[in-house]
Amino acid sequence: MKQAKTWGSGLLFFLVMTVITGVIYTAVCTGIAQLVFPYQANGSIIEVDGVKYGSELVGQQFTDEDHMWGRVMSPSTGTFTNDEGEDVLWYGASNLSPAGEDFAAGVQERIDEIHAAHPEKGDEPIPSDLVTNSGSGFDPHISPAAAEYQVERLANNTGKSEDEIRAIIEKCTEQPQLGFLGDARVNVLKVNLMLDGILPVE
Repeated sequence: MKQAKTWGSGLLFFLVMTVITGVIYTAVCTGIAQLVFPYQANGSIIEVDGVKYGSELVGQQFTDEDHMWGRVMSPSTGTFTNDEGEDVLWYGASNLSPAGEDFAAGVQERIDEIHAAHPEKGDEPIPSDLVTNSGSGFDPHISPAAAEYQVERLANNTGKSEDEIRAIIEKCTEQPQLGFLGDARVNVLKVNLMLDGILPVE
C-alpha cells in the first residue's frame, strides 16, 4: 500500500512538472519572445514586398561575379529526401580535419577560384574566412577585410563605384556586441540585396 502511494506521488509530480516545464514554461517564453522581439523570434527573415529572401542569420552561397561571396559552404545530397523521394540539398559543417588531404585540396580549390575572380589582386593575401568553412557551415558573415578584398570586382561587375560598394558594406557591418564581444562582421546577404536594389542603402 505504501509503495503504491509512493508511485502515485511520483507519477503526479512527473505530470505536474511536465505541464510546468513542457507546456507553461514554453508557452510563456514563446509569448514573451513574440511580444518583445518578434522579428528575431520568427527567424530574422528578410522580407520585401511579400517576398522572403532568407534569414539574415543563415548564410547563402553566392558564386557569381556581381555578388559578394561569403564563407565556403559544403552542399550535400543523399542524406535527406522530400516526400517524392528526391534528394534534398542541404548544408552543414565540413567535419574535415585541418591536417587532412581533403581539407587542403578544398582550400586550394577555393584559393584558385578567388584568384580567378580577382586577377587585380595578384598575390595579395586572401582573408582566411573566404577560403574556409565556419564551424556551423552556414555562417552569414565575413570579416570587413574579406569584404574589402572583393570591392574592386564588385565595382567592375555591378556598375557601381568602389565608394558606393564600400558604403553598402559599411551599412551592413555589425560591430562587436557591447563594443568588445566578438569582431566586426559583414552580413553577406544584406550586402547582395542592396547591390540588387532590393534593400535600400540609405
